[in-house]
Amino acid sequence: MIETERLIIKPLSYDQLVKYTKCDNSLEQELNLNETSRTISPELKEAFEQTILPNVADESKNYLYSTLWTAISKAENKMIGDLCIVGEPNSEGEIEIGYGTYEEFQSKGYMTEIVAGIITWAKTQSQVKSILASTEKSNTASFKVLEKNKFTKVGETEILYNWKLEMETD
Repeated sequence: MIETERLIIKPLSYDQLVKYTKCDNSLEQELNLNETSRTISPELKEAFEQTILPNVADESKNYLYSTLWTAISKAENKMIGDLCIVGEPNSEGEIEIGYGTYEEFQSKGYMTEIVAGIITWAKTQSQVKSILASTEKSNTASFKVLEKNKFTKVGETEILYNWKLEMETD
């Protein structure tokens, strides 16, 4: 679990992920949270079925690198967004993140805070050397989150910008 000024960022267990996918507030009840209005996009649903749930169920893997980390507003006691690490560090020590803020909580700086929290956590993981992310070129809010967290643009495709943050060694 990661704590920031306004948020608690909690990695979800397999059973909690299953509840998350139901969108029936059963996860909120388990975590003693106020109900929140969230939906799961078809892309996220597919990611759950194809990647996230199988990887979290695989006991040979560190589930923290595959699960959804949900962000909970301390003030509102509600889930406000999520971040996922896309697998364990590769041979270069890179991990990739993806993230989203629920609509009613957008434009409040929460995702910048969530990404900063994950960076702080990643710095404590000796095998993590850098964090990668991709954003759609049209999603200004998403890449501003990365810029505020000192990510550098390292490439682009027709529709995406690719970003990287090198972990500073102390």
